[in-house]
Amino acid sequence: MLSAVRDVLGTARHLGFLGPGPVEDHIDHARAFAGALPATGVCVDLGSGGGVPGLVLAVLLPATTWLLVDGGQRRTDFLIEAVAQLGLGDRVAVHAGRAEVVPADRRELADAVTARGFGPPPVLAECAAGWVRPGGRLVVSEPPGGEPGRWVTGPLAELGFAPPVIHPGPPALAVLAKVEATPSRFPRRVGVPAKRPLW
Repeated sequence: MLSAVRDVLGTARHLGFLGPGPVEDHIDHARAFAGALPATGVCVDLGSGGGVPGLVLAVLLPATTWLLVDGGQRRTDFLIEAVAQLGLGDRVAVHAGRAEVVPADRRELADAVTARGFGPPPVLAECAAGWVRPGGRLVVSEPPGGEPGRWVTGPLAELGFAPPVIHPGPPALAVLAKVEATPSRFPRRVGVPAKRPLW
């Protein structure tokens, strides 16, 4: 199955949906997420792009179900085709839309939310808060070496998250436990988390 994933990621790179470097490096990066995720449950990948880490994790964690979220129509069209090509349609769906807009039937439904290269921490935390349930977690790819001050505990608590636990890697990951329900005012409407970040 991973050989099929390599082919899919190769196509993603050709289309400009995946960054530079060998495809195997992207798979290894996604594989690092698996150790921080539940073996079963509902997972959401925000900003799925070319399918990293979401598609790779769906293959590595066969008892999980996934929703791949991306705001770009070309990327979601590609992801829909990739899911079909990999035979994952029974447990992987694709959602074309902005991460701030959480469907009512999916609010705080996910056991885990993943993100790699989605955006700055305040934007990501606010968008993810609407998807992940209390008791779940947000798992985020961190820059090499880490950057002090990326995560601010006060606003995180307002969203329902505990302070992050950093796994140094490589690759480095931040794992944020969701300890309380997120107030209904979050996430704010499209574009506001980026224009007026919480920190």
